Amino acid sequence: MKLQSQLNAAFTALLLVILAVTGYIIYSLILDMLIEDEQRQLKQNGEILAELINESGAISNAGLSNFLNEQNLQLIMYNENNNVIPYSTIPSKIVKGLFENNDFSARDEALWEYKNARYVTSRIIITPESNGDQLILLTPLDDLQEVQQQFIFRLLIVFLIGAAAAILLSYFLTNKLVTPLSQLKRQLKKVENRQFDDINRIKATGEIKEVEQSVYEMANELKQYIRSQQTFFQNASHELKTPLMTIQGYAEGIRDGIFDENDQDKGLEVMVTEVKRLKKIINEMILLAKLDSDTEVYNKDKVLVDDLIEQVVDRALPIVNDKKIHLKQEIEANIVLYADEEKLLRALLNLVFNAIRHANSTVSIQVKKQESNTHILIEDDGEGVAEELMPHIFHRFVKGKTGETGLGLAIARAIIEQSNGKIAVHKSELGGAKFEIIFKG
Repeated sequence: MKLQSQLNAAFTALLLVILAVTGYIIYSLILDMLIEDEQRQLKQNGEILAELINESGAISNAGLSNFLNEQNLQLIMYNENNNVIPYSTIPSKIVKGLFENNDFSARDEALWEYKNARYVTSRIIITPESNGDQLILLTPLDDLQEVQQQFIFRLLIVFLIGAAAAILLSYFLTNKLVTPLSQLKRQLKKVENRQFDDINRIKATGEIKEVEQSVYEMANELKQYIRSQQTFFQNASHELKTPLMTIQGYAEGIRDGIFDENDQDKGLEVMVTEVKRLKKIINEMILLAKLDSDTEVYNKDKVLVDDLIEQVVDRALPIVNDKKIHLKQEIEANIVLYADEEKLLRALLNLVFNAIRHANSTVSIQVKKQESNTHILIEDDGEGVAEELMPHIFHRFVKGKTGETGLGLAIARAIIEQSNGKIAVHKSELGGAKFEIIFKG
């Protein structure tokens, strides 16, 4: 069964249960209300009758008879002292039956029964009370039940009209709810079939709109991921193919005796260099794969940032001295991060060595605390990163003019993100690139 049919069935069933319970409660209460109202009216009429009797002094007065006929009242005159019925407008057989089956001496208003008939009663004491005379007015309960049935019949018609309107409204609302879900299902099918360019936005509200937004963002992420994977394999093939072709060319030349002794030695040196380069690329690819997929390679602990930067500077010092680069440091003390110290050291070394390689004369390292976040800035005064390259600079095998494998920045980003940080590249005030790392908390 479709979702819309299930929702409509559930709503209809709930509506029927509510109407049934409401109808039963009203049916039960309406008779009690009618009885109470009838007793109140009987009491009012009885008080009028009592005044007429007191004025006329006779129960058979023509005015009393006319009043009883006009109000359609049944009257029993009861003397409590003698426990007798001196007068009644009801046939004597019925009066006798009522007298035998009910307690006439009880002064509370009650329902009297005789055979299958029931009567609503109201008792009025005639003054002086010492005489023991009482007026008992009766109304057949069948008359009230007929009013009850008419009321319930009309109420049922109202319920049916309301239920029909509610079901139509339910169909409209569930259709409005289910239609975006059906459209969303079709878009998810396109995601499954990788038809990312055919995905369309759908109109929705509330939580469905949030789901739609998440699906759209997920589709874009998958699209970018698949494209990056394709680009990765293309770039990886190219990066691996180049040293392999060089090694193959020199190896075949040496095998076939094409090179003389000096060229052979040179070829062997080139082959060794390319093998090292190939090994470095493969090792970095393996490391990057582990960093992206295996969180167990991270052994997080408290890391003192100024100690970490000191290790970076110690390792970079030989290259800085060789290139005559001025390395500036501005480090706030006692800043602590929760990360894998070895991996984070690797990421910072990649960034600092990248800055040294591209710098003309200056590299700057800053560590500062802003609010609850830790900021690490690494800048250089080199040529910077081209505008069109900035969105892709952290992708695999993306490198600048003097880049090496194109994996160093990708490795740095993977480590930093696994350490609950974010990295971005900007234009530096020094003239080159500025890499900004932010660790929250």
